[in-house]
Amino acid sequence: MTGKDAAIREEELQAYVDGRVTGERLVEIEAHLAQHPDVRERVALERRQREALRGQLEGKFAEPIPPRLWIANIRGARRRRWGWRLGAAAAALLLFAGGVGTGWMAAHRIDTAAAHATPATTTVAENASAAYRVFVAEIAHPVEVDARHEAHLLQWLSRRLGKPLVAPDLAPFGYRLMGGRLLPSGNGAAAQLMYDDPTGKRLTVYVRAAEGSETAFRFQHEGETSTFAWIDQGFGFAVTGALSRDELLPIAEAVYHGLGGGQAGAKKD
Repeated sequence: MTGKDAAIREEELQAYVDGRVTGERLVEIEAHLAQHPDVRERVALERRQREALRGQLEGKFAEPIPPRLWIANIRGARRRRWGWRLGAAAAALLLFAGGVGTGWMAAHRIDTAAAHATPATTTVAENASAAYRVFVAEIAHPVEVDARHEAHLLQWLSRRLGKPLVAPDLAPFGYRLMGGRLLPSGNGAAAQLMYDDPTGKRLTVYVRAAEGSETAFRFQHEGETSTFAWIDQGFGFAVTGALSRDELLPIAEAVYHGLGGGQAGAKKD
């Protein structure tokens, strides 16, 4: 490309897909698309996917917010978690000050747990679990782009995340790729890949940018949902499913290696 064509960046094309380009720049982008059929076709496909997603979610916008997502309930749950942690820390300090030998061991265990429970990993686990609960129950539209268009799906998600993304092979565990979707994540984007087995049981792989280098697996269990999350090379990863810890762990390890994790494997908390 030369001239004005050369100045049209990928993020401007994404803004065009989202309907955020106006004025003279809109005319220039449309002229560029008219001259480049391959780019025009890709942009048209992404626009159709965006409109389809909007149509699918319009009903959800009209639904009342469930109590578990009320701000007051979320804050209350956080206060209870912090209260428990502060109480445990205070108990450990009292035991240590009293000269009780087991007090040092209790404090040591609490410090070790706090070191592994990094805020970034916890956030990744919570976001992945929330996205799982929202979309795993969908019957008609569980994914935004299905596995028939896997190459396009992975190219699209890779571009939006800024990281080459592959779909880990979970066939040894009886799971096949259903497809995936793009999700919001703070100031950026996150990707969710969904798998299912012959019985219809589903699990998801979640990826988003995240600070830190904590490769230890962070396990979280809430209701029937279990999640293993970790941070590696500037990205957060999570595997979520209605499985026990022992059932989900080998799948998480396979995903870790399938997404380019270290040869030695991640540690388990």
